[in-house]
Amino acid sequence: MALLLFLVVVLVVVIGYPVAFTLAGVSLFFALVGSAFDLFNLSILYSLPNRLYGILTNGTLVAVPLFIFMGTTLQKTKLAENLLLASADLMRTLRGGLGISIVVVGMLLAASTGIVGATVTTMGLLSIPVMLARRYDARLACGTVCAAGTLGQIIPPSIMLVLLGDVMSSAYQQ
Repeated sequence: MALLLFLVVVLVVVIGYPVAFTLAGVSLFFALVGSAFDLFNLSILYSLPNRLYGILTNGTLVAVPLFIFMGTTLQKTKLAENLLLASADLMRTLRGGLGISIVVVGMLLAASTGIVGATVTTMGLLSIPVMLARRYDARLACGTVCAAGTLGQIIPPSIMLVLLGDVMSSAYQQ
């Protein structure tokens, strides 16, 4: 049943429905089908409003949209691009100075946004054309950007650590 649920979710996403509606709709559909075959108890769904209210009133999770807002602000105001160019100019005398500056700027951007996808996308748009113009190998350029972007998960504050801290806090309280 779980494998079928997964395959249906993948199929519906591939067709083009938004992910949030796909996850909710397919899950509810499978809950109804499971209830028809006595595999799922629909009374579990009655706790859903309380669960949603608990998530909405959680003060810790306010940080998630604020991280996204900060990353968008850094990208739209071109602060990240200016920081990258200034850092590259500072390290131009070092061999591989552009790569080092990309890792440093990516680390700062990853720590401030906390989202790996946002950091890799922003750094990729900003730095890969510059690295290719300076005759870096494309594989090295992409690897440098990916390595810099994934630092966002381990450098506090990051969204992953905020969510993990919230889960651990609620687990400790129980």
